[in-house]
Amino acid sequence: MKKLKFTSLLLIIALTSCFPIDEKQKVLDLKQEILNVEAEFAVMVNEVGIAKAFIHYAADDAVLMRNNNLFLGRDAISNMYTSKEKDPNVSLTWTPDFVDVSRSGDMAYTYGEYRYTYLDANGNMQSETGIFHTVWKRQDNGDWKYVWD
Repeated sequence: MKKLKFTSLLLIIALTSCFPIDEKQKVLDLKQEILNVEAEFAVMVNEVGIAKAFIHYAADDAVLMRNNNLFLGRDAISNMYTSKEKDPNVSLTWTPDFVDVSRSGDMAYTYGEYRYTYLDANGNMQSETGIFHTVWKRQDNGDWKYVWD
């Protein structure tokens, strides 16, 4: 009887040690990674400006849609932002309301509300709000970069 209990215990230990990391915890950890990247991105926008931050976080093959125009690739995004330096009269803030990640852990997406505030040609502060949607892809070096915004 002792031998059967001992064998059963060993079998249980062997089987449970073969299970992968808890999938729910893995997903929660990956979602937190994305939320951290979003927060770092937002801080960078306000510290060095929208142009530099959007270029920094763009994947080489990123697609950016602005005013119903597509900018394909990091170089095109950089060219679009060439004339836009950090402007103290411009701010962009956003907060993801939702984040999800792929089971493989290499893709994710977020969406939520943004607010863009700027000084218009007449010197009046204007504010626009809307919904953003960003698709993130883990790069070969482990960094997250957006592939769609």
